[in-house]
Amino acid sequence: MSAWRDRLNKFTGKTRYVVCRIFVHLAGDDIAPLLGVLNSAAREAIDAEGDLEVIGEGLVQICQNLLQMNLYWQSAANEGDFFWQEGEAGDYFTELFTDSAQRYLSEVPLSEEDENMPLSFPVTRNLVVMITVALTGEEPDLETNLADREALEYGLKALINLHYNQRLEAIQIHYSPAQFGDELTNDQLLLNFSELIPL
Repeated sequence: MSAWRDRLNKFTGKTRYVVCRIFVHLAGDDIAPLLGVLNSAAREAIDAEGDLEVIGEGLVQICQNLLQMNLYWQSAANEGDFFWQEGEAGDYFTELFTDSAQRYLSEVPLSEEDENMPLSFPVTRNLVVMITVALTGEEPDLETNLADREALEYGLKALINLHYNQRLEAIQIHYSPAQFGDELTNDQLLLNFSELIPL
C-alpha cells in the first residue's frame, strides 16, 4: 500500500524529503588533524549563525578529509527515512540531532581556548563523526546500507554533490570526542555507539 502511495505522491508533484545520519568511526595515532578540521568547521558554522551555505562548505571539507583518511576507517553505520511532509521530516531531523548531541563527549565547546591549557594532550585513538542531513528528492547512495567501504565512499561523495546541487535542507555535524584532550576509549565506544558495524 505504501509503494502505491509513494507513486501517487510523486505523480501529484509532492516533494520527497530524506533525512539520514551517517556514523564514521576512525582509529589510529594520526587522526588528530581531523579533529582540528571538525572544530574549525564548527566555529565557522557558529560564527555564520547557521547559514546553510557556510555549513555546507564545512560539510564538504569534512567529507573530503574523511575520504582522504579512509585508511583509518574502522566501522560505520547509518539510518534514515523519507517523508512527504516537511514537518515530519523536520521532527525526525530534530530527533536525530538531539540523539547525536547527547552522545558521549559530542558537544562542541563554544568558548575560546583557555590560556592555561597544557601544550600537550593525550591523543585519542578513536574518533566518531556523526553527519545528519535533510535533503529533497532521492539519493540512492545515501538510501542504502553504508557499513561497507565502497558504499561509504559513495555516500560521502554524494553529500558533497548534494551541497553543490543545493539540495540540502539541513545539516548537522557532531563528533566524539569534541575537543583535543578528551579521549574516547574502546569501552566508551562500544557503550555509546553500539550501532557501529566493522568495515
